[in-house]
Amino acid sequence: MIGTKDLYVKLRKQIFDALDPTMIGSIERPQLQSQLESAVNLLLENEDVPVSNVVRHQFVDSLTDELVGLGPLQRLMDDESITDIMVNGPDAVFIERNGLVEKAPISFIDENQLLAIAKRIASRVGRRVDESSPTCDARLADGSRVNIVIPPISIDGTAISIRKFKKHSIDLKKLCEFGAMSPEMAQLLMIAARCRLNILISGGTGSGKTTMLNALSEYISEKERIITIEDAAELKMQQPHVVRLETRTAGIENTGLINQRDLVINSLRMRPDRIIVGECRGPEAFEMLQAMNTGHDGSMSTLHANTPRDAMARVESMVMMANNNLPLEAIRRTIVSAVDLIIQISRLHDGSRKVMNITEVVGLEGSNVVMEEIFRFQPSYQANEDGKVRGNFITAGLMQRSVLVEKAKFFGLEEQLMAAFRAGEHA
Repeated sequence: MIGTKDLYVKLRKQIFDALDPTMIGSIERPQLQSQLESAVNLLLENEDVPVSNVVRHQFVDSLTDELVGLGPLQRLMDDESITDIMVNGPDAVFIERNGLVEKAPISFIDENQLLAIAKRIASRVGRRVDESSPTCDARLADGSRVNIVIPPISIDGTAISIRKFKKHSIDLKKLCEFGAMSPEMAQLLMIAARCRLNILISGGTGSGKTTMLNALSEYISEKERIITIEDAAELKMQQPHVVRLETRTAGIENTGLINQRDLVINSLRMRPDRIIVGECRGPEAFEMLQAMNTGHDGSMSTLHANTPRDAMARVESMVMMANNNLPLEAIRRTIVSAVDLIIQISRLHDGSRKVMNITEVVGLEGSNVVMEEIFRFQPSYQANEDGKVRGNFITAGLMQRSVLVEKAKFFGLEEQLMAAFRAGEHA
C-alpha cells in the first residue's frame, strides 16, 4: 500500500508539472489554497487510497507553503517560540527553543527540494547561491537572518541557518525579568547609553548581543542622528532620525562589493551623532575607533569574544587588519581612548543568557590596558535539580575616576547612578 509521504510526492509532482510558475506570484494565498484543494481532491479520486480530511488539508498546506513560502520550514517560521532553525541536510533539521536545541519534526522530500528553497530565499533579496557562489548571507522579508551553504562546500547536503527576527523587541526591563541581569545593572546601562559612552558588547554566537544592542538603543535621544551599519539589517531603532546602511556582496562579474569598512568610512561624511555597527569583525574596527575618538560619542558595536580582556585583544587584531604598520602601543592607546565600556554576555549550558561582566576601560599603565570590573555574575556551584544556572550579580562599586561618573555628572544623572550602586552593594 502506498504510504502518505509517497502519495504526497506523487501528487506534488503531478501538480507541479501542470502549474504555470509565472502565475503563482499573481495569486493570493487563499485563492491558491482553494485551487490546490480542488486539484488535490481531483487527483485523490484517481488513487485507490483512503485519505482523511486532515491529511488532505496537510497536503494542501504543504503545497501552498512550498509555492509561496519556505516549504517545510514555513511552520517553523510561524512558531514564535522558535528562535533558530538549523538545516543540516534534507533529513536533519534542528531548532532552538527556550535556549535549548532539539530535532524538528519535519524533513524535506529530497536535496532538490531543499536546494530549490535555498535558492528562492537568496533570489528574493537579490542574491544568488550556486556552484560558483556556494555561500550566501540573506535576509527574509520579516527581517530574519539567513546563511546558506550548498554542495560541494556543504558535504551532506544544503545547509541553512536562520536566526529568526523577533517581532517584539526585548528591553532592559524584560532582560531583568528573564534573569539576564539585575535591575541595578540595567539602571547603569541605561545611564551609560544616555550619557553617550562608547560601548562594545562582547559574546559568543547566539548569546544575545544584538538583543542587548537593541535594548540599549532605546535610551538614545530622539534629537540625535544615528547611522546603523550591518551585514543583514537586524537592529530596530525607535528614533525618528535613523539612516540604515547594509553591505552588498559582489555581483556575477565580481564587482559592486560594498563592505562594512566602506560604509563606516562613508558614514563619517553623513554628519552622524552616533554610529552603530551591528558587528565588528574586520578592518572596519579601525574606522569605528577613529569615529569614537573624533566626536561621535555614544557609538556602539558588537564582537565575538569570551571575556572583556579577549574583546580588547580581538579589537587589536582587527585594527591590525586595517593597518599593520601601527605599533601595538599606538593601537592600544587608540582603543583605550575610544572604548568606555564592555558588556560581556554568555549563553550558559542551561540555555539561559546572562550578562557576565560590565567592565570599564580605564586607561593604560605602561603597555597594559587597565580595566575595572563594575558588575559580574557570580554563579552558585551547588547542584540544582532543574539543571538551571543560579547565582548573584555582584559589584565592587564604582571608581571615582570613572568616565561614567564624569559623564553622569555632565548629564545630571549622577544621583541615579549612585543609587543603582547603593542598591547593588546591598543586593
